[in-house]
Amino acid sequence: MGRVGAVLAVVGLLTLGVSVNVWAATDDGSQVRIISPAEGAVVKGGDVDVKYELTKGSKATHVHCFVDGEYQKGWQGMVKGMPPGTREIKLIAADKDHETLAAESTVKVEVQ
Repeated sequence: MGRVGAVLAVVGLLTLGVSVNVWAATDDGSQVRIISPAEGAVVKGGDVDVKYELTKGSKATHVHCFVDGEYQKGWQGMVKGMPPGTREIKLIAADKDHETLAAESTVKVEVQ
């Protein structure tokens, strides 16, 4: 237990004065708004066309789509094959290098 305390003390000393939050996404002034589906919408069959508005800030070029936290690679507007249950659809603004930005929009839908 003494070694763990010593390691934590060293880590604490090494991080003194460091105020950079490496987990914070860049806020470039972009805004994302999911137009449809609406919050709480019932989706039959697990497929839904996601319509949105992206107001581009200084870096945003497109959005990334996530369903229940899972990135939807190759997404082009249609989310396919969601299993039954409550699902969270999230759009996050991204830059030309596919780095996500602070702007995001989320809706929960019920898939039947």
